[in-house]
Amino acid sequence: MSTNTDTVLYDHPGPRARARNRILTVVFGVALLALLYWVYARFDAKGQWAAPLWKPFTYASTWTDYIIPGLEGTLKAAAVAMVLSLVFGLVFSIGRLSDHRWVSIPAGAVVEFFRAVPLLLLMFFIFYGVPFLTQTPMPVFWAVVAGLTLYNGSVLAEAFRAGIRAVPLGQSEAGYAIGLRKSHVMQAILLPQAARAMLPVIVSQLVVLVKDTALGYIIAYPELLQLGVNNLSANYGNVVQAAIVVAIIFILVNTVLTWLAGWLERRTRRAGRTPRVIGEAVAASGRAASGVGEAQG
Repeated sequence: MSTNTDTVLYDHPGPRARARNRILTVVFGVALLALLYWVYARFDAKGQWAAPLWKPFTYASTWTDYIIPGLEGTLKAAAVAMVLSLVFGLVFSIGRLSDHRWVSIPAGAVVEFFRAVPLLLLMFFIFYGVPFLTQTPMPVFWAVVAGLTLYNGSVLAEAFRAGIRAVPLGQSEAGYAIGLRKSHVMQAILLPQAARAMLPVIVSQLVVLVKDTALGYIIAYPELLQLGVNNLSANYGNVVQAAIVVAIIFILVNTVLTWLAGWLERRTRRAGRTPRVIGEAVAASGRAASGVGEAQG
């Protein structure tokens, strides 16, 4: 008798449970609306919805001088840091899985160190500390990108390592059965499946990376928070309104990123879940097993 996994992990609600769930949904919905209205009323009491405070967003100069340049700075730093973080994560995840201790131990130390240090301190040290070592000024753009890369790359390294270890052992054994080296097994079998399995975690971390670019304002990097909130509100005195607009822009950017990741995941699933080399390995293992059986017979 086959057992449905869904019914084992989660019992479908009966009539009473469904009624209770509907009641709780209504209660929490009303509570959320009440909270939103309270926030609206408090802002209204302080005059934060007054038209003059929102009027600057109807000026073309507001967008061309502050918001759009800030968004460009945010997206530029995020795009470069995303690529470098993925490369960093792949390299150091493979390094931590190395059979050579002189590789795995230093790689693990690097990952754990940069995961533990707050990103803000990383940016501070890179921007203010590196010039003492190099005797040359540190470009603010690369200070932000380096901090984002070291921190998020370390988190991604752990995600990739967890994904690789989650791949069934038989997959790599099948690769070895047809004579593949460990590097080929890692490249053709383990990494593709690990990346597909850990895609939600990877996307979540990349969304965090986009938001973390806002920390660059502390070293005066011209990103969305610096230009769209600090500089804009300094000219028009509308810090709350500027923060709301910038928050909406961040939400839209991260929503697009999440949608692209979902589209990529659906496309990779349609492309097939099992790499070709695994199929060849399984077939070779089957032929070898049949040959042994005939010899014993």
